[in-house]
Amino acid sequence: MLLPAVCALALLSPLLAGRWAAGLLVHRWRWSVLIWATLMLQVVVVEVPMPGTLAPILHVATYLVALGFIWANRSVPGVLVIAAGVATNGITIAVNGGVLPASPGAVVAAGLDAHLVFSNSAVLPSPLLPWLGDVFAWPAPLPLANTYSVGDVLIALGILLAAWTGTRPLSTRLPSRRGTSTS
Repeated sequence: MLLPAVCALALLSPLLAGRWAAGLLVHRWRWSVLIWATLMLQVVVVEVPMPGTLAPILHVATYLVALGFIWANRSVPGVLVIAAGVATNGITIAVNGGVLPASPGAVVAAGLDAHLVFSNSAVLPSPLLPWLGDVFAWPAPLPLANTYSVGDVLIALGILLAAWTGTRPLSTRLPSRRGTSTS
């Protein structure tokens, strides 16, 4: 839940800073159903017990669906940074059998249980591209303690860039028209 919380904060950050996120709010997002499908599928993959290798296969598939949304919106500032993060995580997950490898030290620091039935991130005996896995920790006892990756940082940064595109102060007033009467 750490990455969704950080992304939500990034989306809200212009408003928290007294700015209106004009660019993000008025942009006409293409194929937006794909990003919602990705998020829902990731929740299902992590929370619902599934037989055999179905969870890892679906986990990799969520990244392919996300890339469809990213491709459709690649002209939006920040989206290419998000794409780099999604690609980094997706490739690392794909080459590690559907799981993002986690650093044992990061897992311990975050206070996570390494013995879950399926986890989108886990300590693996011989991971490929381990430096692109969950090597950082938001430590326990902080709220939302979890591990995170370079790809997660890029995703959050890209969302922050997209959120700040075209922002303007909330207190901007329309210019007054002199010499006009409303009566």
